[in-house]
Amino acid sequence: MMDLGRLRALHAVAVHGSVGRAAASLGFTSSAISQQISKLERETRTVLLERQGRGVVLTDAARELAATAQRVLALVEQAEVTLEEQRGQAVGRLLVAAFPTGARGLLPGALADLRVSCPELEVRLLESDPYPAAELVARGEVDLALVQDWPSVPLAVPEGLSRLNLGLDPVDLLLHRDHPLAASPELPVARLRGQRWISVPPGNICHDWLVRTLREAGEEPDVLYQVGEFETQIALVAAGLGIGLVPRLGRGPLPPEVLARPVVPEPSRRVFALWRTQASRRPAITAALAAMRRRWPLRESAEGPATAVGERD
Repeated sequence: MMDLGRLRALHAVAVHGSVGRAAASLGFTSSAISQQISKLERETRTVLLERQGRGVVLTDAARELAATAQRVLALVEQAEVTLEEQRGQAVGRLLVAAFPTGARGLLPGALADLRVSCPELEVRLLESDPYPAAELVARGEVDLALVQDWPSVPLAVPEGLSRLNLGLDPVDLLLHRDHPLAASPELPVARLRGQRWISVPPGNICHDWLVRTLREAGEEPDVLYQVGEFETQIALVAAGLGIGLVPRLGRGPLPPEVLARPVVPEPSRRVFALWRTQASRRPAITAALAAMRRRWPLRESAEGPATAVGERD
């Protein structure tokens, strides 16, 4: 009989495309995943991974086995949900994916609450941009995802997922205190043309929003600095190298050289949680959602009070 943990390892490699990324998603080291795959090869007497350059690729047999593993893992999840429901307690493991500022600004408090209220629940956290996070939930690689999108750039939510709307996360324009626009109490989007921009790289939902917004204002944005971390963007703004649009969630205090100015109309991100609908009755899911909902008004941000708390769709 094939070991479930080894099937899970193979499935993760198939989903993420590499041993390293599979290990990160499961919370193990790369060597541990490689060992699991090697044991599965001996167990099945089948070559599952082949070297290609610096990485590995799945063989045809491995792809077929990974597809079977996905169905097996879905059945195991259903059984776990049923047992957890019968016990009426949040137990086992809960893997949560979250975008970086959500992981910093909302989840520390929510996960700390879960540790107290659900001591038998082991929660693991994986930082992920919303695009891949939604797919990870759909494929069963993570149980719950904290994601964000924009009204003009909605996140494509795969079928079979449910969502809980938490609220809106306003975004401010950050600029150096000596910047010509710093004297304005608020800035219409039209006045942002001709600026030197600091933004996240392409392929990130925040970058997509910036490009679309400025194109609608009649300009192709000149993004000179592409950095993934908002804290790095703030440091670049503090050096006077450009301006950036930075959300308030998880932002923290700004350095004295940096000012925040509202943009008109105010841009806001929509923050929400995603999970597989079939797991909606699982106590671990309901407990985690409740913790996020309670913590949203207390989230760490430059804004202070919450905007609005949404309801489940």
